[in-house]
Amino acid sequence: QVQLVESGGGLVQPGGSLRLSCAASGSISSISAMGWYRQAPGKERELVARISSSASTNYADSAKGRFTISRDNAKNAVYLQMSSLKPEDTAVYYCNAWIAPSQGMGVTYEYWGQGTQVTVSS
Repeated sequence: QVQLVESGGGLVQPGGSLRLSCAASGSISSISAMGWYRQAPGKERELVARISSSASTNYADSAKGRFTISRDNAKNAVYLQMSSLKPEDTAVYYCNAWIAPSQGMGVTYEYWGQGTQVTVSS
C-alpha cells in the first residue's frame, strides 16, 4: 500500500524558515509529479509548488522567491524549503504525488499525505 508521510511543520515567527519533508513508501514502480498544497481555515486547498520527475518546477505566485521545492528520487521524497514566512502562510500543508504502484499495471494514481500544520505567528 502506497503512503505519503509528511514531517517538518510547526510554529515559526514571521520572517522565519521551515523545511517540510514528504516520503513515499510502499510498492512503487515510479513517481511522476510531486508537489505541495496548502489549505488555510475557511479556504480551498491551493497549489504551493510542484516538481516533475525531471525536476521542472512551478510555484504559486505567493511562493515565488520565498519557497523552494526539491526532490530526491532515490528516496522517493519531496521537500519544501520555506523562508521569509508570513502569517498568511499559516495553513495545513499537504504532500501530493502521482505514483504508479508496482502492481498497478502502469496506471498512475494521485496520492495525498495526511497534512502537516504550519503556523506563522509572533
